[in-house]
Amino acid sequence: MVRNKFSSLIYIIIGLAVIGLISQLFTNTANFFMNIVVMVGFGLAIFAVVYFLFFKKRATSSDMRKYKQAVKQSKSKYKQQTKSPTSSTKRPHALQMKKKQTKRASHLRVIDGNKQKRKDRATF
Repeated sequence: MVRNKFSSLIYIIIGLAVIGLISQLFTNTANFFMNIVVMVGFGLAIFAVVYFLFFKKRATSSDMRKYKQAVKQSKSKYKQQTKSPTSSTKRPHALQMKKKQTKRASHLRVIDGNKQKRKDRATF
């Protein structure tokens, strides 16, 4: 019940505000627009001060720099070639050769264990 009274009070306040805006628009139009411009300008000034004081001074983190570098590298790697192919038979061969040349060694390696020295548990 309290919630119902609260929402009806809010609707009454909003209705009175709309009536006041419409009446000021028709009776004092120039002053109404001047007030709107001043309010918007004041809001922009406050936003600019807050933005430049708090958000602009934040330095970009090293993670963000690394991310941007990775994006740049990825774009350059997967960039589409805009050149038209001169011959359809030469292009697949060139791509095959390029693929073989640019293949990097794996970063994984096999570690040989002592499998011969390991005792068989069934003989105990």
